[in-house]
Amino acid sequence: MRRLDQLLSNLGYCSRSEARDWIDSGAVTVKGEPANNVSLKAAPAEILVDGEPLDHPDGLLLLLNKPLGLVCSHEMREGPNVYSLLPPRWQRRNPHVTSVGRLDKDTSGLLLLTDQSALVHRLTSPKHKVPKIYRATLSAPVTPVRAAELIALFGAGTLVLPDEKIACAPASLQFSTPTEAELTLTEGRYHQVRRMFACQGHEVLGLHRTHLGALDLGDLTAGQWRVLPLDFFG
Repeated sequence: MRRLDQLLSNLGYCSRSEARDWIDSGAVTVKGEPANNVSLKAAPAEILVDGEPLDHPDGLLLLLNKPLGLVCSHEMREGPNVYSLLPPRWQRRNPHVTSVGRLDKDTSGLLLLTDQSALVHRLTSPKHKVPKIYRATLSAPVTPVRAAELIALFGAGTLVLPDEKIACAPASLQFSTPTEAELTLTEGRYHQVRRMFACQGHEVLGLHRTHLGALDLGDLTAGQWRVLPLDFFG
């Protein structure tokens, strides 16, 4: 049971101070009757706003195909962000909708967004080793011999990135063409894919995440998202 003003504010409908106007207008009903007090407590399932059930009152989990050029930060000084793709009401939710891990501005592909902090921790914790698959486009062709060397090195778990002391976890690398590679990671260090290739003399021109665990983008195009059940990851 939660206060109406708190619930409406947390779900992004209005501010707590505006909740009285919503209730006075008759927009909010509880158990089929017009609400008459902002401090009234009710279960989310008992509440309708303009005749409609509350918008995902238990939380949000979204799968987004992140376009290039957007950041995963809420700090507006860093530029346009992925949250601008969402409905305004979802942008106003509290707790805020945030990304599960980050993709930088120049990386596209699969990104999860949620307001569930426990899920963020679970999916980003190194303990859980959730595999992530990236498709990298390199600036110059890689010969078969060099490709075999990179596959062995990345898979050995002995590669130490510049300015780090701990080796990267073993990563699976496959080449589909001399300039296209697929890398599977179980950790998420800062700009890891680009840095792994860069320290071996190979520049990544394009980077796209295709999978997170068993989850893929399906038919989502850049900028599109879909809602996942909150228990999708068990």
